Amino acid sequence: MSAFEIGLYSFPALMVLIFLRVPIGLAMFIVGLVGLSIVTGSSKMALIRLKSETYSNYSSYSLSIVPMFLLMGYFATLGGMSSALFKAAEGFLGHRRGGVAMAAIGACAGFGAICGSSLATAATMGRVALPELKQYGYAGGFSTATLAAGGTLGILIPPSVVLVIYAILTEQNIAKLFLAAFIPGVLAALGYVLAISIYVRVHPDAAGTKPPVPMAQRIRALIDVWPVLLVFGLVVGGIYKGWFTPTEGAAVGALGTGLIAWLNGGLTWQTLIESFIATARSTAMVFFIILGAAFYNGFLALTQVPQQMSVYVVSQGFSPMGVLTVILVFYLIFGCLMDSLSMILLTVPIFFPVISELDFGMSAEHVAIWFGILVLIVVEVGLITPPVGMNLFVINTMDQKTPIVETYKAVVYFVATDLLRVAILVMFPAITLFLLPG
Repeated sequence: MSAFEIGLYSFPALMVLIFLRVPIGLAMFIVGLVGLSIVTGSSKMALIRLKSETYSNYSSYSLSIVPMFLLMGYFATLGGMSSALFKAAEGFLGHRRGGVAMAAIGACAGFGAICGSSLATAATMGRVALPELKQYGYAGGFSTATLAAGGTLGILIPPSVVLVIYAILTEQNIAKLFLAAFIPGVLAALGYVLAISIYVRVHPDAAGTKPPVPMAQRIRALIDVWPVLLVFGLVVGGIYKGWFTPTEGAAVGALGTGLIAWLNGGLTWQTLIESFIATARSTAMVFFIILGAAFYNGFLALTQVPQQMSVYVVSQGFSPMGVLTVILVFYLIFGCLMDSLSMILLTVPIFFPVISELDFGMSAEHVAIWFGILVLIVVEVGLITPPVGMNLFVINTMDQKTPIVETYKAVVYFVATDLLRVAILVMFPAITLFLLPG
């Protein structure tokens, strides 16, 4: 059996392990290690690779950005920023039809600007907004679907941990990826607001009403969210302006949110230690997935599978847009089964060489950035796509009285706006690339 055939057979082997509930990082590590042993004919070579691969991955300075962004998210929660964002958005939107749900989306977008995790955004905003939605008569399925969809904004609105990993894998500029994600992220939030507006007109009994908030109270609530704007502007603006590197920007963001949490009384010695421990656990999980992906992708590179696929696709004369569509559909389907980080680490080294060889009428850098944003969006759509969207389960565990089927019915409206947005961004790449310099 040739090395190429071994590489091809590794895909079903990996899928079997994943469906057997083996953690994705461990599954990629096992398949990569065993595959290297078979291809090289020596388990000793695989063990040597274990030493070198581990050091080369974990000694990367760029990866230090991951724990910093994760810590920033924990500090933001302790600082009460999620609650402040929701109260401000609710003050201006809550009295409208479906307004409390729209406020939840706005708060998710704001919290996503200081938290790079989709699941964390969904869970945090769920604790803040779900009681309010229930209080004002919003249907259970509509409430949980809104918060599950809003959670995806946590990874679309920069800064985003997954975008950082994509930048490292494809050797792209992190600041440019953050800029490119901004407009699609805003469009996502507006699309969800549109979905809510349509849903409450089709199902008028699904949303209650809330009395208008006095203007003075609205202004006070708006003033309370200045820390979010300050941290977001300082981190993203500072990275873009070149005041500091992305890693330094993440450290500044963690320090800023930590100070705000301390001033608000949410950060004590106990909560500080708890935040460090939670960050360490999350970082360890992310880093182990990165190690497993490095082993598996190293094995695939040795078998020449990505290179051969690239050569085959280009030689067949397939339409670039057709190839891109097939890849995005693949991400949409498998995004229902895996988290976004695992999908990016597993598939980008395979698909990116293929995309890079196709002619989209743009520079190589613009193609890489455009493709990264599209992949990120489609993978996140998978998180709210029935029947196994991860965000749906996270929110549903917080409202166990609501049948998951009711959440499925309501989330279809949000998925529809997501698919429409993907189609628009595919047809008009300039929307994604609009903020990029040059």
